Amino acid sequence: MTAKKGRRKHIPQRTCVVCRRTFPKRELNRIIRSPEGDVRYDPTGKAAGRGAYLCNDLACWEKAVTGNFLDRALKIKLTPAHRAALQAELERRKAQQDQTSDNG
Repeated sequence: MTAKKGRRKHIPQRTCVVCRRTFPKRELNRIIRSPEGDVRYDPTGKAAGRGAYLCNDLACWEKAVTGNFLDRALKIKLTPAHRAALQAELERRKAQQDQTSDNG
């Protein structure tokens, strides 16, 4: 029996909608517009709907929440409720980062 040659597995690449840097898909955070029109953070990266990707940089998250980056990428005008939900996720990430930096 012959061993398979060492083929590298394809790693999907995606681009952050704010800073335009390319990362492996698993390193980015997916924001989706569901078929019903709901905009939310998708922690699994597998939810149905149109997706936009953000890197882990908090500055990119802040620009995405306040600017028009997600409006353009998701092809929808974000409502104040959508922005509030994304702002809540941003605040959770800030708290998590502060907690991590306090422990380390």
